[in-house]
Formats: sequence, C-alpha cells, structure tokens
Amino acid sequence: MNHTEAFAADARTEPVIRPLEARDEAHWRRLWTGYLDYYQTTVPDEVYATTFARLLSGAENEFRGLVAERDGVPVGLTHYLFHRHCWKIENVCYLQDLYTDPVVRGQGVARALIEAVYCAADAEGCPSVWWLTQEFNYRGRMLYDQVATKTPFIRYNRLG
Repeated sequence: MNHTEAFAADARTEPVIRPLEARDEAHWRRLWTGYLDYYQTTVPDEVYATTFARLLSGAENEFRGLVAERDGVPVGLTHYLFHRHCWKIENVCYLQDLYTDPVVRGQGVARALIEAVYCAADAEGCPSVWWLTQEFNYRGRMLYDQVATKTPFIRYNRLG
C-alpha cells in the first residue's frame, strides 16, 4: 500500500495537529510548494529557508506554523500571525496559508487546522481570526462558509 492509499484508507482517523518542528522541513517544503503551485506562484529557495526559520523562531510578532499528521506524516499545514489592530485593544490573528495534501482533502484536515488556529487565538486572547482566499478557491470556500463569516471587503495591492 503506497502513502496515497494509506491516507485514503485512514480517512476516519482524526489528524494530529501540532506545532511545526525542525524535523518537518522536507514535508513542510513539499506541502508549501503544493500551496504555492495551487496559486500559480513560486518563491526562491532563500524565501523557503527564511520562512521556515521564522516559523520556528518562536519570536513574538512572528509567524507560527502548525502541521496536520496522519500516521506520523505531515499532510497539511497552516501559517498564522498575531498582530495589532487599530480597532481593538487585543491582537487579532491572520491565518495566511492553509494547505492539505490532495489525497486527504474532504477528510476534515483543513477544518482541524482552522480549529487549531482558533484555539491558539483563544489562548492568546485574540477575538478575531481572519484570512483571504482567491475567488476561484471554490472547494476551500465551501469549508470557509461553514467555519467563518464572509466579509464584504475587497483587497487592493500597491501598483508596480
């Protein structure tokens, strides 16, 4: 049985959600590359290395990472950040990246990762967790509509 068949057979098992660790680098790189591929973008190796180091740093106001495991193998990831907000005293939480291996999609892995970020935000006293997604991310949006409220905001980026 290959890993794809094993994960498909293990669909009823709840994923183990835990903080990203140094030993996860190869799996994290595979998963984050899948995420970047989905959004049709690439980043240089220096960005991979810097991002992974930041995720492991534990520094205040730095991104944090979680992985979802099945049978000891990371099959999903999320990156999130606590930051200031001018309309609140407390920090808020930005969930920047969320990705699951295609072989485990629809098995509750992404939901478990979102819920783990919600728990982390609650533990930090953050009243709000927010994220962005592409309009074409229909499958993800079906889940997001169940676990969050869509807002009317439109994002703009600087020209150039």
